[in-house]
Amino acid sequence: MRIIHNAKDTAKRSLSLWVNRAAFLALLMPEVLFYFFEIDTNPVVWWSLGLILYVGVELSRYIDQGMARSPAILGFLALVMALGVASPKEGRAMSLLKPSAPVVVSGGLPSEAEFLDVATPLVGKWEGKRNIAYLDKIASPPVWTVCYGETRGVKRGDSYTDAQCAAMLGKGLLAYRKGLHGYLSADTKSKRLTPERDAAYVSLAYNVGIYGAGKSTAVRRLNAGDIAGGCAAIGWWNRAGKKIVRGLVNRRADETRLCMIGLPA
Repeated sequence: MRIIHNAKDTAKRSLSLWVNRAAFLALLMPEVLFYFFEIDTNPVVWWSLGLILYVGVELSRYIDQGMARSPAILGFLALVMALGVASPKEGRAMSLLKPSAPVVVSGGLPSEAEFLDVATPLVGKWEGKRNIAYLDKIASPPVWTVCYGETRGVKRGDSYTDAQCAAMLGKGLLAYRKGLHGYLSADTKSKRLTPERDAAYVSLAYNVGIYGAGKSTAVRRLNAGDIAGGCAAIGWWNRAGKKIVRGLVNRRADETRLCMIGLPA
């Protein structure tokens, strides 16, 4: 292995090293800002900045090695950086500042019936229904799935009627609701949930998991009284495998629309 005797001086002059550190810091910033200053920001913005900086690392390497004069190299890197900036449009639209002033609505916790009236068709529409169990190979590890995405106790060869699938979905939604409500403050449950908003958040949890939704910026903002900001943050969950998926974009838009019902225009 080659040893650099003047590593400290070399590091000081290495542009690629410092750009690489800046990219890593950009990926950490959302959690740092929230943990130390309680400033909630859009992680998509920081992810985009990190991507741009990591592309900049490659450009910096060419600069460090005196190869930055190649028009082909510079043109390619500029194109990649432009695509990184343009891709998550919804990310750039979100503010990096603190959430807006709290909004509180009156009411009480929706009943189970009121919740299911909205949540069942919402989740059913986006999950899709398959009456015969199938192996979901997208999941890691693959898992046997049936009806509206149900996996608990499902095995090869299982089949269910439409009525059984509907009952299974309702039971599952109530279980997810109970789990997610464990992350909601008392004020949120008593003052900030409409049936539509309750359904929107549970739909997110049904899709990404209770823990993921419960620890999300969307729930943080809702608990802080920033209802509109929380609804907007639901839309950030639109990726699968680090790529924006059109189906998830549409589902999140539907959930956000429901979540916003009842708020001032």
